[in-house]
Amino acid sequence: MLTIHGSSQRYCDGISRRNFLKIGALGAGLSLAGMLRGQAAQAAQGKATNGKSAIMIWLGGGPPHIDMYDLKPDAPTEFRGEFKPIQTNVPGVQICEHFPLQAQMWDKLAVIRSLVSTDDHFDSETMTGFPDSKNRIRHHPSFGAVVSKLRAGENPQIPPFVSLRGLTPGQEPGFLGVAHRAFTPSGPGLDNLKMLKDVDAARLADRKGLLATFDAMRRDLDATGTAAGMDEFNGRAFDIIASGGVRKALDLTREDPKTRDRYKGIEQFLSARRLVEAGVGCVTLNYGGWDLHGAEFGEGAHNFKACRKQLPDVDRGVANLIQDLHDRGMENDVVTVMWGEFGRSPKITPTSGRDHWPQVMSALIAGGGLKMGQAVGSTTSRAERPRERPCSVSQVLATMYRAIGIDPATPLVDGTGRSVCVLEDREPIAELL
Repeated sequence: MLTIHGSSQRYCDGISRRNFLKIGALGAGLSLAGMLRGQAAQAAQGKATNGKSAIMIWLGGGPPHIDMYDLKPDAPTEFRGEFKPIQTNVPGVQICEHFPLQAQMWDKLAVIRSLVSTDDHFDSETMTGFPDSKNRIRHHPSFGAVVSKLRAGENPQIPPFVSLRGLTPGQEPGFLGVAHRAFTPSGPGLDNLKMLKDVDAARLADRKGLLATFDAMRRDLDATGTAAGMDEFNGRAFDIIASGGVRKALDLTREDPKTRDRYKGIEQFLSARRLVEAGVGCVTLNYGGWDLHGAEFGEGAHNFKACRKQLPDVDRGVANLIQDLHDRGMENDVVTVMWGEFGRSPKITPTSGRDHWPQVMSALIAGGGLKMGQAVGSTTSRAERPRERPCSVSQVLATMYRAIGIDPATPLVDGTGRSVCVLEDREPIAELL
C-alpha cells in the first residue's frame, strides 16, 4: 500500500488537518474496483444521468465576507477595514477592489450575502449540509459522495468524485460507505495512474485475467453471494488505468502554454476545469489560508496583509475558470460555489485580525443554469447579521443539487437501515432558479 498525504491546514485550534489516502497495489486509486463495485450495487434508485458537474472551491479557515463580497464603506473605521468597494458590470452590485476581474464579469456570477453558518472549523456543513456535531453521530455523506452514489456506472472510466485538496472529514462518504470516497491525486498520486514501465498492455491483460480467477474463487467460497460480479468491477478498475482519462486531465502540459500561464500559481482551478471536461461529476479544490485572527497568531494571520496577497489570486482563479467554462459552452452544465466554513468578525481585532463569525457569511456561485448577475440577501450596516433573506448552508447545497439534476429529497439508506433524505433543509434559493 502507498500512503499519499494531502495538504496540511493548521487552524487556530492547533489541529493540523493533514489527510491521507491509501492507494492499492494496482495503482488504481482508493481501490477503484471496490469503488465501482459499491457504486453499481447502490445505484438502484435516484440515479442522475444528465452529466452535469459541480466544482466546490474551499477557502478553509473562514474568509472575511466584509473584505470580499460585502464591504461596508460607511461603517466605522474599526469595522470597514482597509479595502474599498468597486462597481461591477451589474448596476447596484459592488465587491472588493482586489476583485477587478470578477467585477468585469459579474453578469456571469452571483453572491449570497446572508448565509448563516456554525462556529465549526471543519468543512462538514458546507460539504454535507449538516454540522460536524451531527455528522459525528449520523455520518451524513458529502455532496461529492452523493453524486458518486447517484451516478454510479455512468462512465466506468472516470471516477465521479475527485478531491484536489486531500480527504477531509466533511468530504467523507459517511453511511454510503468507502466505495463513494473521493479519489485524490494529492502528492505523488498522479504517478499511480500510469502503468509501470515493465507492464505493457499484454501483461496488464494477464493480471486482469488472474484477478478474475481470484474473483471466481471468492464467489465459489462465498455462500452469501455478495461476491457475485466482482470480476466485472475489477475489470473496470483496470480499464480506468488503461484509459488514462483522469491522468490526461491532470496532465496540465497538455494545455496551451498561454493557458497555463494564465493559471500560474493557481493550477488547481485549471485542473478542476479539465476534470469536469473529462466527465467528473464533482471536483473540490482549496486555495489559501483564511484563519485570520491577527498578528499574534503569526504574520500570515494579519487579515489585510494576507488578503492583499490572496485575493488577487482568488480573483484570477475564479475569473479564468468561469470564463473558460463559458468559452467551452459549459456554463449551464457546471455549477461552481466558493465559500468557507463561516465569515469573520466585522470588528477588527487590536492586531489587525478578524475572529470567527458564524452569524453571517458570503458565498460566490456561478453557472449551472442559475440566474447570475445579482447579490442575494443583505446584511446589517456593519455586516454583522442578515438583514434580508437569511439563508442556510443546506439551502445552497439544495440549489446546487438541483442545478446538476439531483433531487435533494432523494432517499438514502443510512447505517441503521433507515431511509433518510439527502438533505433536511432542502428548499432551494428561489432567486437563483
